[in-house]
Amino acid sequence: MQFIPSEFLAINRKERLYIPFQDLDVRPAFERVCDFDEVLISFDEDRARLEAARCIHCPDPAPCVQACPVHNDIPSAMWLIEEGRYLDAAALYRQTSSMPEICSRVCPHEQLCQGSCVRNKEEEPVLTGMLETFVVDYERATKGVSVPTQPKNGHRVAIVGAGPAGLSCAEQLLQKGYEVTLFDTKPSPGGLLTYGIPNFKLSKEVVFARWEDLERAGAKFVGNTYIGKDKTIDDLFAEGFEAVFVGVGAEIDASMKVEGEDLPGVYKATEYLIRANVDPAILPSELQGKPQIGEKVVVVGGGDTASDCLRSSLRLGAKEVTCVYRRTENEMPGGRKDRKLAREEGAKYMFLTQPVRFIAGEDGRIAAVECVRMELGEPDSSGRRRPIPVEGSNFTIEADTVVLALGYWPDEIVGKTTPGLETHKWGLIVADEATGATTRPGVFAGGDDVTGPNLVVTAVAAGRRAAQGIDEYLRNKQKTQPSLAV
Repeated sequence: MQFIPSEFLAINRKERLYIPFQDLDVRPAFERVCDFDEVLISFDEDRARLEAARCIHCPDPAPCVQACPVHNDIPSAMWLIEEGRYLDAAALYRQTSSMPEICSRVCPHEQLCQGSCVRNKEEEPVLTGMLETFVVDYERATKGVSVPTQPKNGHRVAIVGAGPAGLSCAEQLLQKGYEVTLFDTKPSPGGLLTYGIPNFKLSKEVVFARWEDLERAGAKFVGNTYIGKDKTIDDLFAEGFEAVFVGVGAEIDASMKVEGEDLPGVYKATEYLIRANVDPAILPSELQGKPQIGEKVVVVGGGDTASDCLRSSLRLGAKEVTCVYRRTENEMPGGRKDRKLAREEGAKYMFLTQPVRFIAGEDGRIAAVECVRMELGEPDSSGRRRPIPVEGSNFTIEADTVVLALGYWPDEIVGKTTPGLETHKWGLIVADEATGATTRPGVFAGGDDVTGPNLVVTAVAAGRRAAQGIDEYLRNKQKTQPSLAV
């Protein structure tokens, strides 16, 4: 519940409407394409307090709170920031979010809290995401961050996947006294936060700092371990873990299944972004070395991953970077903010364009992309208008490198190697939305491996709910176990 005094609102709400909007500050495009450092320029205290004062404190339930998957109490945080109580605001965010320093950077705010701000009716919304970043960064710089813990309760939980869902589940379980071990296929924790999202959107230092918070609270990490291949979930139970949370995401790149897709120089987005953005010291051995991209890069796809690939290509030195997408910009699933930044940096877009063949040059590498023009027909099952090829409209685009950013599929291996675990839709795990409980007793799941590709913040919310479900499951299990006679 908000705690802003009603008399303050009655006097000041109208005045707040006249505080002018100032857009986000970003580093100049000519400068930022030369490195992988974060693009947005942080608020200082004066800017933060002024921006927070633009909040008109809607009556409960505030639209911004309802639109946030973890239901951050944004109006109260705005009040605290306006008053200069930054640590209190940070503490408020941490009550509902396991990683506010990350969600505030990578959430598509224009689709969530900011998109629901009532100020959108007349002008620009309150920049809630940047204000969240400001206070949690202020907290870490001035006070430090720690995960509150309780004495160990003697119960052990295994977490499969050290991405946002797994880390959030761990953060909640540690606070309840559980011993938590996270297993991941990669050498370092973070999942897509480390190995997917580029540094210019989310600095690895931010991710590692949050992991260190969890590690100090007792979390253990076992890397380079593929659950389903190196060991199974049954093996984890045999090792003494009493519950398992599966948060492996959906990280199998979709393919186009067209001629030439396997040519040298044609990359799947995951490999491309990992090799482009991640420190070699924490790269898997098979992904060492920056991509050799040449001057002309074509990215296929319309989501946020496509924007990440476009902008990474420019930083790797490409001279001409083009995104091809089979619908119009209105149908693109990726965020408008990322596309705006990509255009500022030099990326170009070709809409209503569908690749149909990848063509090799004399050296056997990719040299060109054959495309066909598209037009939009009636809406398909997703509600978007179906793209239809225009007969006889084929043409080619020169390319030294092609990156396929077509979306992701779940990894089926956990379902196939875990007896009693029900899956559907090509490997997604069936789990209770409220508790994360699966059809296999003691196994819980959440995030993209349940919902399909979604947002970091929805994975965070799922991990937190599953932690509560695990806690209730183990407490109830302990109550029903017969005690030993003395």
